[in-house]
Amino acid sequence: MSNGERALVVVPSDDPAQCQRSPRMAELSAVADVRIFPTRCDSFDLQIERSQGATTIINSRSYLEWRSEMFDLLPELRFISVCGIGTDSIDLEAARARGITVSNIPGKTAPVVAEHAFGLMFAAAKRAAWYTEMTRQGHWVKQDGVFLGDKTVGIVGTGNIGAEMARICNAFGMNVIAHTFNPSDERAERLGVRFVGLDELMATSDVITIHTKLTPDSEKMIGAHEIGLMKPEAILVNVARGPIVDEAALVEALNAGRISGAALDVFENEPLPEGSPITECEQVILTPHIADMTPEGLDLLNQGVVENTLAYLNGSPINVVN
Repeated sequence: MSNGERALVVVPSDDPAQCQRSPRMAELSAVADVRIFPTRCDSFDLQIERSQGATTIINSRSYLEWRSEMFDLLPELRFISVCGIGTDSIDLEAARARGITVSNIPGKTAPVVAEHAFGLMFAAAKRAAWYTEMTRQGHWVKQDGVFLGDKTVGIVGTGNIGAEMARICNAFGMNVIAHTFNPSDERAERLGVRFVGLDELMATSDVITIHTKLTPDSEKMIGAHEIGLMKPEAILVNVARGPIVDEAALVEALNAGRISGAALDVFENEPLPEGSPITECEQVILTPHIADMTPEGLDLLNQGVVENTLAYLNGSPINVVN
């Protein structure tokens, strides 16, 4: 900022708490005015009200969207950093057109998110949620689980998180295949995977785990056709973005017993609406978009968002996505 003026950095909706409890924010407070709103922002008007005067926005929650009409009402806004890798909540073209730089945090929490995906895969394979509920109700019942040790896992998306998932699954002794929009022999060898087409992956995998980013090309890429190719004993895991999967088609397949189960950290609508059909499915594991919410993961994200913001304020932005 010129003439000694301090930038205003705003976190408009830090619910669940992330930035507000982080000692990393002190690094920003030393050079800028930092304003953190600890309660959920659930309306357009409130989002604009809280963001007034901000030169920098830290978007700590992906449910908060930033669209073209919002930028028109925030003339001082010059920089947005998300607290993660996904930027689908921001109109990147509109931001670029208005001179607003957008940065993300690639790679830092890949091991944390991949570990969560691996845990979800195991929980679904062993029917942990179903058995817990049956046992609580006093039912001493038995149903076959899925042995994963020598099975095929199909990884959709081989960025930082998908690559880490491949490493874990290889170490566990699984046969790892993958689908990506940019396959190469070099990447296949480096990751220890065999790249295949999406239909082949869906038809031959015992577990499908999704790690691709949400783009127009990936939206609903796992639809009724793809789910229909899955083995009856197969499991679908999604820790990427909800709209990559056709949730209605998944619910239909689960209720009809055409696939064995699913484990989801992300959903088409977040938070899940009351009475969402996916919550009524028996063989599902559901977590509320918290794959990186460990103390280690949150600290890495807060470190990344502070680094992004300081770099921008110093005139050398990093991790720019637009």
